[in-house]
Amino acid sequence: MSHTWQARFITTSRSWTEPGEPAAYFRRAFTVDEAPRRATVHVTAIGLVEAHLNGARVGDDVLTPGWTAYRHRLAVSSYDVTGQIASGANVIGAIIGEGWAIGRIGYEGRRNHYADRPGLFLQLELEYDDHVEIIGTDESFTTGTGAVLANSLYDGEEHDARLEPVGWDLPGFDDSTWTPAEPFDWDLAALVTTGAPPIRRTQELAPVSIQQNRGGNPVVDFGQNISGRVRLRMRGQAGQTVTLRHAEVLTDGELNTETLRTAAATDRYTLCGDGEETWEPRFTFHGFRYVEVDGYPGTLTADDVTAVVVHSDMTRTGWFESSNELLNQLHANVVWSMRDNFVGVPTDCPQRDERLGWTGDINAFAPTAAFLYDVRGVLGSWLADLAAEQRKKGYVPWVVPDVLSTPSSPTALWSDVSVSLPWTLYTEYGDVEILRRSYESMSAFIRDVETRLNENGLWDKGFQFGDWLDPDAPMDNPAGGKTDRHLVASAFLCRTTAEIAKTSRLLGETGDAEHFAALADRVRTAFRHEYVTPSGRLANESVTALALAICFDILDERQEVRAGEQLATLVAKAGYRISTGFAGTPFVTEALSRTGHLDAAYLLLLETGCPSFLYPVTMGATTIWERWDSIRPDGTINPSGMTSLNHYALGAVADWLHKVVGGLSPAEPGYRKMRIAPRPGGDLTHATVTHDTVHGPASVAWRISENQLHLDVMVPEGTSATVVLPLHPDGLVAEVEAGEHSWQYDITGEGAAVVEYTMDTPLRTLAQDLKVWRAVTEAFGKHFPGVPLDASAPEAASISLNIVLEHVPGASPELADDLMAAVGQEGHR
Repeated sequence: MSHTWQARFITTSRSWTEPGEPAAYFRRAFTVDEAPRRATVHVTAIGLVEAHLNGARVGDDVLTPGWTAYRHRLAVSSYDVTGQIASGANVIGAIIGEGWAIGRIGYEGRRNHYADRPGLFLQLELEYDDHVEIIGTDESFTTGTGAVLANSLYDGEEHDARLEPVGWDLPGFDDSTWTPAEPFDWDLAALVTTGAPPIRRTQELAPVSIQQNRGGNPVVDFGQNISGRVRLRMRGQAGQTVTLRHAEVLTDGELNTETLRTAAATDRYTLCGDGEETWEPRFTFHGFRYVEVDGYPGTLTADDVTAVVVHSDMTRTGWFESSNELLNQLHANVVWSMRDNFVGVPTDCPQRDERLGWTGDINAFAPTAAFLYDVRGVLGSWLADLAAEQRKKGYVPWVVPDVLSTPSSPTALWSDVSVSLPWTLYTEYGDVEILRRSYESMSAFIRDVETRLNENGLWDKGFQFGDWLDPDAPMDNPAGGKTDRHLVASAFLCRTTAEIAKTSRLLGETGDAEHFAALADRVRTAFRHEYVTPSGRLANESVTALALAICFDILDERQEVRAGEQLATLVAKAGYRISTGFAGTPFVTEALSRTGHLDAAYLLLLETGCPSFLYPVTMGATTIWERWDSIRPDGTINPSGMTSLNHYALGAVADWLHKVVGGLSPAEPGYRKMRIAPRPGGDLTHATVTHDTVHGPASVAWRISENQLHLDVMVPEGTSATVVLPLHPDGLVAEVEAGEHSWQYDITGEGAAVVEYTMDTPLRTLAQDLKVWRAVTEAFGKHFPGVPLDASAPEAASISLNIVLEHVPGASPELADDLMAAVGQEGHR
C-alpha cells in the first residue's frame, strides 16, 4: 500500500494467551481549531477492530480487518469521517477483540497464531487548505476495558452492559484509571489495501416460529441456515443475563450441536437495567438456523429477536430458476452456502471449530462462485495470500491463510488451486492481469510437481485426498473412496499442465509455454498408458475416474464415446444415486451430457433418494451439506464428526445448471463471445438463467408449451453469441449480435410430447426410456430382490410386463400395481 505512515501499532500490557480476556478499549482526545476540509481515518488491527469517533462508530463493516495472511498482508480500511469532526474537542478510539489473529482457530484447537495480544493501528488525517495534521496511534493513547468480555469466533461473546464505560469515545470522559498504550512490533510493510469488499451485515431475517423446548426456553427458527448473529431487544433488571445458544438443526425440538463439534456458539448479555436495551455481538459470528434463548426477561416475541446475516459484501451476478421447485431450492441452497462461507475468506463451513480457507473446496466450487457473485475482490485477495504463504513456506498450503501445524504436501484439487483458480477467474472476467499476478505461484507449483513424477510422467507417489467424501468411503477414512487417489492426481495434473501452458502463451512466456506444453503432453500420455485401454475403458473404472478423463480431454474421440457409455452404465447401476465426492461431483453431469447421455444426467440431477443432489432438499436443507447424508433418512446426524450442514463444495453442480440446463457459457474468456445452448430434459418445462457479465447482463429463458419451444435471449452490448436452438427439428444454429432475440418453433426429440406406455409395451421399448425403465426395475426389485429384468435379450423385443406377470411364480397383485405405476398406468389393473 503506497502511503506515508506516521502512526505505529500500539497494544495493552495484558497477554491474551488464555481464552476469556475482555476486549481492549483505546482512546485519545484531541482538539482542532476549525473543521478540516477533509478527514480520513485509516485503521487496522491484530484482532478485530471497531473504530469510534466522537461517540459514533466509524464505518458500517464488521469483523474488520477480516482474515488475511497477516504477517504478509494486513488489510487497512479507510473511511471519510469529515462530517464527524467538530471544531474544538474530539475523541478518536477503538475496541479490539481477539478474532482470527489471537483467538482459537482451526480444528487443532490452538490460539495465538499471529500474536499473544491485540495490536491497533490508526491514522487520522485532517486536511486543511494549507496543511495536513495527523493523529496516529502511539503511547499518547490510553487503554482500558469495558462491557465486551470474552469474545471468540467459535465460542461466542459475553457482554456485561453494567461495565460499559459510558462516554468513553466522547470528549470529557475521565480516563485517569486507564493506562498508557504500549508499542507493538509489527512490520508496516505488511499493510495493504486488498480490494476485497468489506464484511457487512447484508440481510435481516425475522423468526418463522418460536417454540418452547422441554426446559421451557423459547427456541427460535429463522427458517434459513446462515452465517451471522442475533440482535436482541429486551427490558429487565440490572444483572439479569440472557444466553443465546446457536445450532444448525433441531432433534425432537432441542438444539442438536453435533455439527458444531467443540465450538460453543454461545452469546451472553447481562442487562444494565436502563430501560429498553438492544444488543448484537461485535466480534463473533455463528453458523445457525436455530437459537435457544435462556433467561429472557418476559415473553420473547418475533419483534424482539432478529437474525443478522454477515458475509463479504459481494455483488450478486448470477441467477437460475426452473419449473422444478426442488431444483430451485437446490440452487438457493448453493447461493446461501456460498454467502455463508465467504466471510473474508472462502471457508469450508461457518459453524464448527474449523472455518478454514480449504483450497480443495474453493477449487471445486470456483466456476459456480464466479457465476453467482463478483468474486474478483475476495478471491483475488485470497490468491495473493496463497502466493505469499507459498513463497515463504515453499509449498501451497491446504488452507489459506495457513494455521496448520504441519506442512502441506502437494495434492490434486487442493494445492493445484494455485493454477486452476486463476484460470477460472480469467475465463469468467477475461482479464489477463489475473493470470499475470498469479503466474509466479502457478508456475512454481507445476515445477514442484514435475520433480515428483515418475520416469514416465505419472504422479503416482505421495499423499492425496483423492475423491474426498465419496459416499462409499469408510466413515473414518473420507479419502478412501472407490477411485484410486493417484489416478485422480494424474487426471488433475493433465488439466493444470494444460492451463499453465495456455497461461504462458497468453503472457508471452515463450520458453515456459513450450516447456509446459511438452509437460502436458507427457502427463496425458502417461495417464493414458497407465489407466486407459485402447477402446476407452479405464482401470479402476469409477464414475469419478471416467468423468475426469472425459472432462479433462484426456481421451481421443473414439475413447471418449466409449467412456461416456461406461459412465452412463455405472450411473444407472447406482440407481442414479450419487457415487462421487469432491473431485468427481463437479464433472459427472458435464461428462454425461458431453458424451450424449443427457437423459442420464437429468436422472442423476433429479434423483431424490439418499445419496443424491436433491435428497438434502427433501430433508428440509436450506444450505449444501458436507456429506450427502449429513442427516440420515431417519433424521439422525451422521456420526462421523464431519457433518457440516453448510459446505458449498458439493453444490458445484450449479455450474451445470447455469451452462447446460440454462444454457449460458463463455465461448471465450470474459463472455465477449458466448455460447447459448440450453438442453431441456427431465421433467423441466422451463428454465431461466441470468448473468451479469463484465460487459453487462446476459440471459437465456426457454419454455416448452404444447409441443412448442419458446426461447428468449439477451446478449449484452459489445458481445455476440452462438445460439444452438434446443430440440429444433432442423438443428438450427444462429449467430447473433447484442440485443434481444426470440424464437418459437415446434419441437422434436426428447422435449416433444410424452410417450405413453402400457403393460403390453415390449421390455426393450421400455428400456430405451431410462426414467421409465428405472421405475420398472425398481418396482420389480422391490418384490423380487436380486432378480433382474433383462431388456437386452432378443426375446425382450416381444415380451411385455403382462407376459412377465403371467410367467413369474408368485407375482402378486401388489407387483402388478407397482409396475403399472412405473409405466404411468396407475389404477388400470
